[in-house]
Amino acid sequence: MSDRIKVIPQYLLPKQGLTRFAGRIAGHQGGQYTTTLIRWFVGKYGVNMEEAANPDIASYASFNEFFTRPLRPGARPLAKADFVCPVDGAISQFGAIDDDQIFQAKGHKFSTTALVGGDAQLASQFQHGSFANLYLSPKDYHRLHMPCEGRLTRMIYVPGALFSVNPTTARGIPGLFARNERVVCVFNSKEHGAFVLVLVGATIVGSMATTWHGLVNPPRPGEVKEWRYDDKNIVLKKGEEMGRFLLGSTIVMLFKKDTIAFNPEWAPERPVRLGEVMGEKQSAKRA
Repeated sequence: MSDRIKVIPQYLLPKQGLTRFAGRIAGHQGGQYTTTLIRWFVGKYGVNMEEAANPDIASYASFNEFFTRPLRPGARPLAKADFVCPVDGAISQFGAIDDDQIFQAKGHKFSTTALVGGDAQLASQFQHGSFANLYLSPKDYHRLHMPCEGRLTRMIYVPGALFSVNPTTARGIPGLFARNERVVCVFNSKEHGAFVLVLVGATIVGSMATTWHGLVNPPRPGEVKEWRYDDKNIVLKKGEEMGRFLLGSTIVMLFKKDTIAFNPEWAPERPVRLGEVMGEKQSAKRA
């Protein structure tokens, strides 16, 4: 069965309603019922609670509290590299941006302009640049960290669909990551120039949050919203937490041309861990 046929049910599902319902369940403090749900989830997906700062399943008041659990100190040491992986997950795709086109899967591409919510001026900065698309599965640690140091300049909420973002769906739905709901975070680095981290929503992703704003959604206003931070000095260091998903999804990163040379060990579908080498500066690699 082709991937396009496999994803047909996703067009028919009431994704917004399912997501609202999942969000309520995940945020509910249900005592023993919550503990039972968490215990089932840990067993089904093989979550490694030994890496958590708090491994006691029964101590989490809500599923969201468990799902966004912090790691114990030292669980993810940062590699000595110019760019480190910002999440635990798996590589969906990465590489060069072809003019303004990002490779999604065989037969599918999407534009940088569409990804960032239609801002052609912002997207033009990444023409012929580089991208990395990392997928977080249910078992993964769901806090997001910085691949390098950056000063926050803008945040853009872009409404959209709530398709799943698993590999099958990426192969089956055209323009998936530029169709789904997303939060576009724009940074500037003294060393690497402008770069973008895009948090992509999905079915039953109850919300996305950033460390400087808190919950971005809900509410879901149905229109593009933007926050500017030009008059603030919000600087996040490499490896510092910048956001989190309340239920799993995908992060897409954009870098300018001649900025990053990716880790030669990286390949699509390869598992990755927070803090490992993502890449080095192009100039350093060439030298």
